[in-house]
Amino acid sequence: MPEMTFTVRWPDETVQHCYSPSLVVHDHLAVGAEYPVAEFLARAGAALTTASERVRAKYGMACTSAMAQLDDLTARAARYDPAAAVRVLGLEPPLPPSTPPGPALTQRPPGATP
Repeated sequence: MPEMTFTVRWPDETVQHCYSPSLVVHDHLAVGAEYPVAEFLARAGAALTTASERVRAKYGMACTSAMAQLDDLTARAARYDPAAAVRVLGLEPPLPPSTPPGPALTQRPPGATP
């Protein structure tokens, strides 16, 4: 299962590197985006819970590291105004770029009419 880190800047300019056992964080956070603390916590919570459940499905037990990361984020978020901004600085590794369709998918077969 591919692991990843996501890096955020909290409203007080503190930078935190966070762990996920799954790339699912890419479905919930975007590099460069700013989220209000409450929304960031909801998005990160959804991502880390899903990641933990993926570990459970594969290995038979939830990921304690993902849940510990969520607990830490929850504790940190409590320090700030829920409307203050959290900025996502990075998601590593990035998702691979989409592969464009090959010639067989973009060209008509010989003799085909438009």
